[in-house]
Amino acid sequence: MLFNLSYQNIDLNKIHNIFISHKHIDHLLGMIWIYRYVDIAMGKGIYDGTLNIYYHDEVAKIIRDQIHTLLRKEQQRFIDKRILIHIVNDHQKEKILNYELEFLDILSKSDKQYGFKTTLNNGKTICFLGVESLDERLYDDIRNSDYVLHEAFCLEIEADKFKARKKNHDTVKSASIKAQNIEAKNLILWHTHENLKNQRQTKYLKEAKKYFKGNVYVPNDFDIINLI
Repeated sequence: MLFNLSYQNIDLNKIHNIFISHKHIDHLLGMIWIYRYVDIAMGKGIYDGTLNIYYHDEVAKIIRDQIHTLLRKEQQRFIDKRILIHIVNDHQKEKILNYELEFLDILSKSDKQYGFKTTLNNGKTICFLGVESLDERLYDDIRNSDYVLHEAFCLEIEADKFKARKKNHDTVKSASIKAQNIEAKNLILWHTHENLKNQRQTKYLKEAKKYFKGNVYVPNDFDIINLI
């Protein structure tokens, strides 16, 4: 986590708001290093202001257990003082920077998971839908969104091989069909299997365009997408 931020010349001292969707280890464990770094940086006087972290109640409990179990007392000085844990609920709205975010329970079939939607300064709407198959009960909440971030675990032909649906994941095909059903303008496919390596983008785009009429993005790590 810290290496990736440094690699992209992102100054962690200038990050003041973080959202965590759920408790799976590949989405959560990196946070312990963030807490540790920020607490130490605050002690040195090089981190100004507060760090706000937003997540649902189950993740909050795990985070507190990690902090109190893994960090030394001197690395916990600013927890609940300047490192603030915010527990959010379904459809709760919070003003973060210049945006009003509405948090959404994505109705996960396994572990509790949240996403969010917001409107950018240019009037475009963006929805982050966690890393599970989109539940139809959320369609009305996100219909006509300009940008939808949706996981696509693999190609349709690979669904059985990687047990995509057993793991509550979508294929490129099913994610694209859902994006078309909610009339999204742009679809960003992420949380993908890495087996195709350099062919992943080409094959995902080809399959997605069969079922989705809008723009499709299949980013690699560190890619930047201009939301215009």
